[in-house]
Amino acid sequence: MSANPSRRSFLQTLGVGFGTTVLASALPGISSLASPAKPYTGKKLGIALVGLGSYAKNQLAVALEKTDNCYLAGIVTGTPAKAEEWRNKYNIPPQNMYNYQNFDSIASNKDIDIIYIVLPNSMHHEYVLRAAKAGKHVICEKPMAISVKEAEEMVKACTDAGVQLGIGYRLHFEPYTQEIMRIGKEKVLGDIRFVQTNFGFSIGDPTQWRLKKELAGGGPLMDVGIYCVQASRYATGKEPLWVTAQFGPVTDQVRFATVEESISWQMEFPDGIMVNGFTSYKSNIEQLYVSASNGWAQLGPAYGYGPLRGRTSRGEMNLPVVHHQTVMLQGMCKELIENNKIPAHTSGEEGLRDMRILMAIYEAAKTGQRISLV
Repeated sequence: MSANPSRRSFLQTLGVGFGTTVLASALPGISSLASPAKPYTGKKLGIALVGLGSYAKNQLAVALEKTDNCYLAGIVTGTPAKAEEWRNKYNIPPQNMYNYQNFDSIASNKDIDIIYIVLPNSMHHEYVLRAAKAGKHVICEKPMAISVKEAEEMVKACTDAGVQLGIGYRLHFEPYTQEIMRIGKEKVLGDIRFVQTNFGFSIGDPTQWRLKKELAGGGPLMDVGIYCVQASRYATGKEPLWVTAQFGPVTDQVRFATVEESISWQMEFPDGIMVNGFTSYKSNIEQLYVSASNGWAQLGPAYGYGPLRGRTSRGEMNLPVVHHQTVMLQGMCKELIENNKIPAHTSGEEGLRDMRILMAIYEAAKTGQRISLV
């Protein structure tokens, strides 16, 4: 899911550096990024970005200047002016610059190891399939597709081609998010009983692709609502059993002619855990609240580029501030370099699970029925 300046008003200005008074010991895998024993001299993977919108420009390109095990090797764009701008800024060789017509020839480019898809949602399916056919590993922004069928085909195409498919779930590498995961997994505050998760913003340009169902697949649920669905899953460490949902009122019939303005949903997880979710293109809200038998934890901001903040019933969280996309790319590429699987929590299969839940939420809202997820 590519970013939107109006949504991302809290863009992080800090780099990947970490504070000195942190709880890194609670976050396996993060401490190794904080203070490397010596400069990295190992293999570096070349990444080509497909789609050079604001997210690619303001986050991924920035990350690729900070990473030490991967780098910006190529670009794919249909805009000649952008191609020239990026070529000059990042010294990209002409042979590593592609457009959407000659994209498939990337198969013979040995500089490119990974293709990162940063296009409107409806284009993810086509370009993941083409990237897989080219024999390249793929990272795709979320949501991975606009239907369950598309997502299934994407997973299969990459499996059949012998390449790996990752989804840009940056928060899985972010310390505050990892602490929420740990609290649930280790029952630090007892058994999880209830989760409230909300993410919405006031959308800007009424002509943008996010407001066109044929490009976005839906409204805020497909954009920022997926963060809430993810949060309910990683906070509980469980999968939902059923969902009910309701569309909110439409206050702008022109702007929201084809996509929802807002949507609320309710899910039950195993052990009687209940989740309330809400997402909107008209409400500025961003929070995660987890209630447990012996206390509570909350993040706010919870999903944006940060810095995220959190506290529990025991006090403030004091964790590293990181550049999300940097630690995500570092983490994914580390596994690829070592010939391991991309972490399961950022895999195509994980994206497919989310797609099934998103589509069930829409079905529940449309029908008024409780939709089973098992």
